[in-house]
Order: sequence, then structure tokens, then C-alpha cells
Amino acid sequence: MGKTTFSGPIRAGNIANTTGTTLGENVKNVGSVVMVQTVPITQALTATALGTTIVLPANSHILNVTMLNTVAWDGVASTLSAGTSATATELAALTTMTVGIVNLTPGTDATRAALWDDTGTADDQVWVKSANTGAGVGTLTVRYIQAHDLP
Repeated sequence: MGKTTFSGPIRAGNIANTTGTTLGENVKNVGSVVMVQTVPITQALTATALGTTIVLPANSHILNVTMLNTVAWDGVASTLSAGTSATATELAALTTMTVGIVNLTPGTDATRAALWDDTGTADDQVWVKSANTGAGVGTLTVRYIQAHDLP
């Protein structure tokens, strides 16, 4: 099957500007399209920071970061962190990797939450890191809105 690439950001809706007050006729209903990127990773490859193939466009708004694990992370520390540099902690830190869907979150860290809200003026590569090698296997998924702060 073929794939189509748009330069984005992609917006959808049939009323681009508000000219009145009647919903469905003249009140703007255009919104941003949610984007997603995925990459398979293994615990063995993340014992040192791994730069993934996921690259977030500048000014993106991260909706969620998940791991779909088919094999749980094991060993002394069965955790994974994710970030935008080799420290791999800017987005989420030390999330326990069990089998199934695991949500990585910014938690209550204000700096991480701000980065989820707006990734900044440059593209960001997503990095992951585990505390040790092991048998863990999963797929990392990042859902985001591209260039969310543009009108």
C-alpha cells in the first residue's frame, strides 16, 4: 500500500472562519490532526541511551507516550525513561515496564509538563533509556499535534 506525506501541520474542518453565531453554519470548527510515530525497541538496546527514529516537529503538543510491551522489562531495574536527549529523562522517567500498554507521563514535574505542552522551536528526537539490559520487548508510540500553537 502506498503512503502520502503532507508537510503539515494538517488541519481539518469545513468552516475556517467564524462570521456569525450559528453552529454548523458560520462558527469556525477547524482543528488539528493528531499525528503518531512508533518504533520497536528492546531493553537490551536501551541500557545506554538509544536515539529512536521518532522525531517530533517543532512546537508539537504531546498527547501521550506509550509502550506496548510483549515481553516485560526484567532485571534489577525494570524501568524505562524517555526524553529529547541522551539523558532520556526530559519527557518521562523511571516507568515500570510490564506486559501490555504502559503509559509514560511527565508526572507532576512542571518542566516535563511544559515540554509536553510545547516541544520548542526546533525538531526533537525521542531517546529512551533503561537502567539495565534484559529481555524486555515493546513498541514505543508517541501521539502529538504538530505545530499546535500556529493559528
